[in-house]
Amino acid sequence: MKNTNTESVNLNLSDFSDKSLLILDDDDPFRGRLARAMEKKGFVVTEAKSVKEGLIIAQNTPTGFAVIDLRLEDGNGLEVVKTLHKSKKESRIVMLTGYGNLPTAVAAVKAGAIDYIAKPVDADDVEAALLASAESKAKPPENPMSADRVKWEHIHRVFELCNRNVSETARRLKMHRRTLQRILSKRSPK
Repeated sequence: MKNTNTESVNLNLSDFSDKSLLILDDDDPFRGRLARAMEKKGFVVTEAKSVKEGLIIAQNTPTGFAVIDLRLEDGNGLEVVKTLHKSKKESRIVMLTGYGNLPTAVAAVKAGAIDYIAKPVDADDVEAALLASAESKAKPPENPMSADRVKWEHIHRVFELCNRNVSETARRLKMHRRTLQRILSKRSPK
């Protein structure tokens, strides 16, 4: 059932002449899935996986829309946000991160982003944020993740970033190794 109330709040992609979208994320499977889903929604997608690639695109062929991850292997996505905003003021940029916090959100908006979304997200969340009118915020997700699921996702992300090393992950999360092993052995909560 579609909420007709959001039609007046969100803009339509057809309202924009430039439908180009930069997706900058170093998580290859996530970036690929999001790119395919956004192409189906009508965007013309360009993918990049590093700050270096993102800066080249932002300077040479700035896009009308952008979805940029905050933490990338070779630096901070805020650099790309600043460069893209400088190259094309009207570009609508959404910042993504697995580590949502208020100071970073403020920095992203000051750099030129119109919204800030914590991962994991789906294409509908991204589209809603990109097309939200200036007077309103994107509507909250219909089925947000539970706190247990967010915690589980964060633990697994840190585990992957530590090259699946349980001892290193436990040290970084400041938890006992055995506790971490029990959490890792369980299925994801709903």
